[in-house]
Amino acid sequence: MSNAKVLMVLTSHDQLGNSGEKTGFWVEEFAAPYYVFLDAGAEVTLVSPAGGQPPIDPKSELDDFQTDATRRFASDKAGQQALANTLPLAQVNADDFDAVFYPGGHGPLWDLTDNPQSIALLEAFVDSNKPVSAVCHATAALLNVKQSGGDLLVKNRAVTGFSNSEEAAVELTEVVPFLLEDALKERQADYQCAADWHPFAIQDGLMITGQNPASSELVAQKLLAHLSA
Repeated sequence: MSNAKVLMVLTSHDQLGNSGEKTGFWVEEFAAPYYVFLDAGAEVTLVSPAGGQPPIDPKSELDDFQTDATRRFASDKAGQQALANTLPLAQVNADDFDAVFYPGGHGPLWDLTDNPQSIALLEAFVDSNKPVSAVCHATAALLNVKQSGGDLLVKNRAVTGFSNSEEAAVELTEVVPFLLEDALKERQADYQCAADWHPFAIQDGLMITGQNPASSELVAQKLLAHLSA
């Protein structure tokens, strides 16, 4: 496991629709997997569509949402430096990595769902028989990814992501560009979820997904287990 190379793809989008509020990535969904990977001896590379510092969802920095992983990141100067200097997505090649992980937050709904570079990257991982993983809203990055045969990756596959009821709970149903649960079902995915805010992660073939922030560490652990198998 010590030589595994994991790519983490973060959003560059910072506007929460037309609400006037900021969004970005959710700190816990980045920090927890980041340390799962690093503590296992993996080499982690951070990228985003625009490169540089990805926007942090300000709500994810509120006291209520802090965890051991976010507190560790808050005092990790090297980690903060790495985050501030993400490579542009266009500069990386799936051939150089063993797996990819997409942290959530609402940002990916806007800039990673239809992103041609992201889709091509994910398709290259799948074509090379390498695992792809995402948590919460970042499952949106998998919506339009196709397998080599032309079928959508999520079609008839067990998958999870932020649920309609969780979106309603945070009162953003009318703000987001689409509801992730609905979009997955429209693509004939076998959408599954646990109760709101409960940890839930699922693997189907090369695809590993988690439902919400509480699921981010589980996804990372499943990814490492797949790489070690």
